[in-house]
Amino acid sequence: MRIWGWGLTMLAAVPWPARADAQQRPALIAVLPFENSGSYGQDKEVFEALELGLPAMLAGTLDRHPGIAVAERGRVSAALSAAGLGPRQRVDAATAAQVAKTLGARYTVTGSFADFYGKFRINARLVDAQSGKILKVVSNDDPKLQDRSQLAAILETVGQRITAAAGLPEAESESPPAIPTDAIADYSRGLLHESRGDRSRALDFYQRAVTAFPQFEAAEAGRRRVGGS
Repeated sequence: MRIWGWGLTMLAAVPWPARADAQQRPALIAVLPFENSGSYGQDKEVFEALELGLPAMLAGTLDRHPGIAVAERGRVSAALSAAGLGPRQRVDAATAAQVAKTLGARYTVTGSFADFYGKFRINARLVDAQSGKILKVVSNDDPKLQDRSQLAAILETVGQRITAAAGLPEAESESPPAIPTDAIADYSRGLLHESRGDRSRALDFYQRAVTAFPQFEAAEAGRRRVGGS
């Protein structure tokens, strides 16, 4: 009887509409910078840039899901700084959970990538903010989906697997047109130079990305952000 009475008290304290609203609220996910775990075959700056570009692209993929809200990149950077981490430092699961709590996020995504002369592999980890545990590690483990030229499709697949790992149903929406890998690399280099405060070079790379793929909304937003008209 005491357990039943406690249950009634708790239910009375939280109105049913509020409980339903909490259940329907999108899951906030913070996507953190990725780590280059060993890449060869391209300019070093490209790999350094992908540490920022890949999570930015993945965040865009996740953000299309109606059950997900993605933490803004600026807020993520501020939370990393508050935790004493730079944009290129390795983030373990405990620190990822700490960053998530700072942002009020339910999950964080950390990850790494390796490009071995065109054979491209991404490993992404979904971390629970409350427990600090890695819930799932997802990857483009299909050998038929490991060519650098398939980078947009690789990111789409990894995003879908993160969504599934978070217990969310597959979204009923059309996949966007595949962005060419070179455009993703240019966008990533734009992010890199913007993070360094070099707006001129950032603008150049964002413009190159938009020229290569005019529908590239993130690159266009970057171009405008650093002063492009």
